Amino acid sequence: MNSTTSNPAPRAWWHFPHVWLVVAGPAIVVVASFVTFYLAAKGQDPVLSTEQASSNVSSVQADKGIALAPAMQARNHAATGVLPDKTK
Repeated sequence: MNSTTSNPAPRAWWHFPHVWLVVAGPAIVVVASFVTFYLAAKGQDPVLSTEQASSNVSSVQADKGIALAPAMQARNHAATGVLPDKTK
């Protein structure tokens, strides 16, 4: 018997496919987190001042009427079928 044929030479860690399965999962998660951070930082909405937001809402409400009723009134209207008071 030859001793070199029964004991193969040790291989480096990167030659085993199971190691890549263990390393690839966390690596993909790290890359995905950087992509998510980039998308969140690049596509952020502009901040509106309180005065600008209230003036925009009041002008839009005058145009659309009942479509922009407060949530509580709209919910009550859907449940009862009674239109909310427009003076509020």
